[in-house]
Amino acid sequence: MKRRNFLALSLATMAPLFTAGRLSAAEKPITLGIFPRRNVRLTYRLFSPMAAYLTEITGYKVILQTAKSFRHFWNNVKAGQYDIVHFNQYHYIVSHLHYDYDVFAVNKELGKSTIAGSIIVRRDSGINSISGLKGKTVLFGGSRRAMQSYIAATWLLRQGGLQAGDYIEKFAINPPNTIISTFFRRADASGSGDVVMQLDNVRKRIDISQLKFLAKTKPMVHLPWAIRNSLPDNMKQTIKNELIAMQYNDAGKTVLKQANLDALVPATDPDFNGHRKIIVDVYGNDYGISRLK
Repeated sequence: MKRRNFLALSLATMAPLFTAGRLSAAEKPITLGIFPRRNVRLTYRLFSPMAAYLTEITGYKVILQTAKSFRHFWNNVKAGQYDIVHFNQYHYIVSHLHYDYDVFAVNKELGKSTIAGSIIVRRDSGINSISGLKGKTVLFGGSRRAMQSYIAATWLLRQGGLQAGDYIEKFAINPPNTIISTFFRRADASGSGDVVMQLDNVRKRIDISQLKFLAKTKPMVHLPWAIRNSLPDNMKQTIKNELIAMQYNDAGKTVLKQANLDALVPATDPDFNGHRKIIVDVYGNDYGISRLK
């Protein structure tokens, strides 16, 4: 069985498999694109085993790609560079509308398949409400296309009575850096998903007990995985089935653990309607497409 064979692969043997791939039924390699939730080096370390697993289990050659920033990632999406994509929710919603991607799964991590947008401050900041951020610096992760770290966080600020110009808006390269910067008092508050504070690359660098949530959205469906509709139907179905089935076999569980995931659980497009409402509240009915070119 391929899964039993895969269990015998160590991380050392995965690396050449990832680079060289197997003989594929596809003419071109399938590209697995991962959005820059974390830095490039960590992203490759976490998800290279998944690309190797898909190559081994499906027979298609799967290669991993990411980008150094949200802007570069989005340019790659628009250029059609990715076949299977791990998006944030905003990326997915716009890509479903304009770039022919359909969601098939979402993350389950830290025991949950939901995530909330949040505003985080230091416990000793003296800031106890959104109104207390007037005139303060709020650091957002990634870009204005970051669903939890910017769009949902901005929605929370608006719900708390703050408008653009009431606070100083700055950006870090990714969501973990916003929280780390807030801990070190480089910003008064950070916008991020509520799970980001629990990520290993945050917990290992700061004492998160010194931080608190100032505001959170309701929990919404987690980060999506989508696939390009133009791929052959049998290829799409095989890839979707194998990714969702990882939680049910030992080899797949190993790959999920290496990616800091519990599972990829099935999802459909209507699961993202809650995100759509927040995006419209912040950006209008065109989802901000006209201003975020």
